[in-house]
Amino acid sequence: MAGDIDDVIATFVGLASRLARGYDVVDLLDTLTADCARLLDVGSAGLLLADGLGELHVLAASSPDTRILELYQLQARQGPCIECFRTGAAVSVPDLAAEAERWPVFTESALAGGFVSVHALPMRLIDRTLGTLGLFGSTVGSLNDYDLTLGQALADVASAALVQQTVLDDRAAVVAQLQGALNSRIVVEQAKGIVAQRGDLDMVEAYHVLRRYARDNNLRFSDLARAVTTRELSAQTVLDHTEKRRRS
Repeated sequence: MAGDIDDVIATFVGLASRLARGYDVVDLLDTLTADCARLLDVGSAGLLLADGLGELHVLAASSPDTRILELYQLQARQGPCIECFRTGAAVSVPDLAAEAERWPVFTESALAGGFVSVHALPMRLIDRTLGTLGLFGSTVGSLNDYDLTLGQALADVASAALVQQTVLDDRAAVVAQLQGALNSRIVVEQAKGIVAQRGDLDMVEAYHVLRRYARDNNLRFSDLARAVTTRELSAQTVLDHTEKRRRS
């Protein structure tokens, strides 16, 4: 068992609290992928979400390297997460090097990035697969039954966060909500780029600067990102806030 039981409980309590209070979907899923990597003792984690046409997109990742690897997987149209989405079933690859012929382009990219094992779990909603949770390991080996169950539970939380119970039977509403999440992701990436350029930061640092500003000012993360991209709020104001916190 990778995750300490107290850590697991605290993680789910935190997620449940945010779901009950209201949440920003992009911020919550970024946090969830980081939780996955920590609790399951894997190198990194990423979420792929399908749009209304069934095309997958990167929605969240716990590291920039994972985001890049997920993009390679989508461009090559091959890999465990692609297969998981197509079949709706978990795909476990304890030794990725042994699957080089199965997914040659993806395997080469993953190994070059230091990932040697992959476990892909479906994001499920009743009888539909919305996307996949990819768990990328830096060591060879399988996840035990407990960790696979925990990983699937976290993937299910991601699905629940994306689709509210009141719209489960309304396909048009579901598609609109999923597309809204993807659109928010694009805006967040644009805002990160603006802050990173203005403050001479990398993208990870820019993300933390934005998230801290949003939380300190009780703003939805995607609303803040949109304000930065439209210049309603200057990137310098966000950066100055972080600097003031450091000095205090």
